[in-house]
Amino acid sequence: MKITYHGHSCIQVSHQGKSVIIDPFLTGNALAKAKPEEIEVQYVLLTHAHGDHISDALTIAKRNNATVVATHELATYMGWQGVKVHGMNLGGAYEFDFGTVKMTQAFHSSAIVLDDEQKIIYGGMPGGFLVTMGGKTLYHLGDTSLFSDLKMIGERNTIDIAFVPIGDNFTMGPEDALQASEWVGAKLTVPVHYNTFPVIKQNPEAFVHGLESRGLRGKVMTVGEELEI
Repeated sequence: MKITYHGHSCIQVSHQGKSVIIDPFLTGNALAKAKPEEIEVQYVLLTHAHGDHISDALTIAKRNNATVVATHELATYMGWQGVKVHGMNLGGAYEFDFGTVKMTQAFHSSAIVLDDEQKIIYGGMPGGFLVTMGGKTLYHLGDTSLFSDLKMIGERNTIDIAFVPIGDNFTMGPEDALQASEWVGAKLTVPVHYNTFPVIKQNPEAFVHGLESRGLRGKVMTVGEELEI
């Protein structure tokens, strides 16, 4: 499994010619290096409907004729915009041609905000993804607060790498994220959803040091960095 970090919460996962991108937010992200026109994938996974997680989903899906995977409501909306979709819901799993995807719960909100129209479109429940590909399992927690069922998810799955939000304000902050990481128990934990905006400014190196003090292995991935697990 090859993993590319595109900044914020955007992760690309590839194995044997198949590639999946989670929460593409490149346009409008000053820290992103890749452009949506450069992304080659067959699937686009969306944890929830906020703009900093779906902003490039349609561009990438249309250009690649890729399938958008999201909760039923968000998938339906994306389908209305002219892309292929696969709707799921929390707790459900599905075997795709690249591997298995299971949706987990997350405690957050989910809506498309149309500022010009002062309109909010409900996006279904927020979630996370357990993605198994090439014999490895990746856990993208999505945007979430701390909740105790993360311990159950960790106990029931052998997780090779977890992407945990640490930004605070909108999601867990570092202290809660350390507890979440303990419960998830991944072989490697990577912080995400920080420093993109001033309100979520954090020190990822300090977070990784906190992981190590608890006997966990952590890594700060720079934007554009690739990792093989």
